Amino acid sequence: MRPIIALAAALLAGGGLIRQGPLAFRYWPGGEPLARHVASLARGFTRLPGLPADVLEHGPAIEVDLAPDLARWDSLTGGGVPDWGAGVAVPGQGRIVLPAFSSRAQAYQFGEVLRHELAHIALHRFLAPAAIPRWFDEGYATWASGGLDWQSAWLLRMAFLLHRAPSFGSLELDWPAAEGDARLAYILSASAVSLLAERAGPRGLDVLFAAWRRTGSLDAAVRDAFGITLGQFEVEWRKEVGRRYGWALLLSDTLVFWLLVSPILLLLLLVRRRRDRARLALLRAAEPPDTPAWWLDQPEDAPSTPEDAPPPPP
Repeated sequence: MRPIIALAAALLAGGGLIRQGPLAFRYWPGGEPLARHVASLARGFTRLPGLPADVLEHGPAIEVDLAPDLARWDSLTGGGVPDWGAGVAVPGQGRIVLPAFSSRAQAYQFGEVLRHELAHIALHRFLAPAAIPRWFDEGYATWASGGLDWQSAWLLRMAFLLHRAPSFGSLELDWPAAEGDARLAYILSASAVSLLAERAGPRGLDVLFAAWRRTGSLDAAVRDAFGITLGQFEVEWRKEVGRRYGWALLLSDTLVFWLLVSPILLLLLLVRRRRDRARLALLRAAEPPDTPAWWLDQPEDAPSTPEDAPPPPP
């Protein structure tokens, strides 16, 4: 559905529109409070790394549809979004669709998801008509929206330890459909973009994007900006991610160290307590009784001490 037609349909259905800079938040009946909340989140967004601050203003207003239910969500997205999908961006149309119904939206942070989708549109607007590889498109959006966090580090460690890290080429040809595999693909791609951003200092991506826009090719831009091929960068990235998220770093973490060591210490404590109990039982078995053995054979009315007993008859 074209943006103008979709907007007219929403207004006829009793929806509304909230403007926030280059963004137009479209909502349906009952969705105005959420639309105002998401618009307020957008006001706090900082500049996307490597891109001009006004990049989103170069083109028509970006329509952000807050789908009120599953039927509207499927209608606006074409129905092909997996169950774990948090948002959809259509850069060519300048449109974003976010789920505004509880069964799908409650697990997501609207600010992070909106910034992720805006990063897609901004990247395409700045680099058009250059082709953008899928891994870079998703990796940049994930990294720029804060998706590369400490939880991601655990997934990266396990991916490299289990040799599950795919190549850039495989991510471009076949982006994973399963939630777990897709999340790993997002994080791996984000780690590659993060490394590119670090390569040339604070303005590393500015240099890369300028070269990419000039040459129309990511491979040529990497050559121009960093003096290496994209293939060489992939080798470097795999080594660097393995170094950053390997077992050496994992074991240096104090919390992780105690999590690993605590079960061992507990086991040693249990073994020592069992051994001490066995020794104590042996010591008690070898001790003399607290009173003479004859004392235990006396009747209940016997004198309390041997000295009180009457002398035996002559």
